[in-house]
Amino acid sequence: MIKEDPHRINEKIRGVHTVRVVGEGVEQGVYPFEQALRMAQDMALDLVEISATADPPVCRIVDYKKFLYDLKKKQKEIKAKQSTVEVKEIRFGPNTDEHDVNFKLKHARAFLTEGHKVKAFVFFKGRTIVFKERGEILLLKFAQDLEDVGLVESMPKLEGKRMIMFLIPKKKK
Repeated sequence: MIKEDPHRINEKIRGVHTVRVVGEGVEQGVYPFEQALRMAQDMALDLVEISATADPPVCRIVDYKKFLYDLKKKQKEIKAKQSTVEVKEIRFGPNTDEHDVNFKLKHARAFLTEGHKVKAFVFFKGRTIVFKERGEILLLKFAQDLEDVGLVESMPKLEGKRMIMFLIPKKKK
């Protein structure tokens, strides 16, 4: 299966009489298509259609392989600059001990400083649902201990057997 080129180059540019030519070391302007193609061939380069919708179409005189390489490199840079936000979960029970809370607090602090979102939740198993207030107090104290690195995105709310609260990292100044 042959992959089709994303751009029309040289003789594959059809149905145009004039083109706007751009490129390094080229007199920029509007030329008849044949003259633009001859200019590219004289320089041992390719005539690459950049914008087919423009009037007249814009073509660049450039080495096509280098053009594709630079394009791929730009896309890779853009992708590297994008940051993905992960949601890290931290689970508690309504009767979670102080030491365990401190241990999970340390992990949550690390997640927030790395720029991740934290979903802290208290899971009520069986009859522990009667300790809703304890779960809410636990989550609010947890958020208060993390206020130097994170902000509460949503206050604790009960959804079924879980009381959930989201924390987001504070913006660095």
